[in-house]
Amino acid sequence: MKIPAIKSLVEQYSLEQLQAAEEALANEAQPAIAVEGEDEGEQLTHVFAAIFIKQEMQGGTDFKTALREYTRKVRESIS
Repeated sequence: MKIPAIKSLVEQYSLEQLQAAEEALANEAQPAIAVEGEDEGEQLTHVFAAIFIKQEMQGGTDFKTALREYTRKVRESIS
């Protein structure tokens, strides 16, 4: 998971574009947007994170706080 790649997605694309990219990657297809990542798994991780952050930001949360919340959830899931 690379924070600059996630930030780039959040800044450049709408929630709808990110959701379409998630669906494409899940179906092993090429997304219509540029997603950084060494493989499809990392690309999907970046898109998941960007979607979570976008949704949090729509509720009034700033980027850094939403990113911290996402990384907290990831850490909890692997603990």
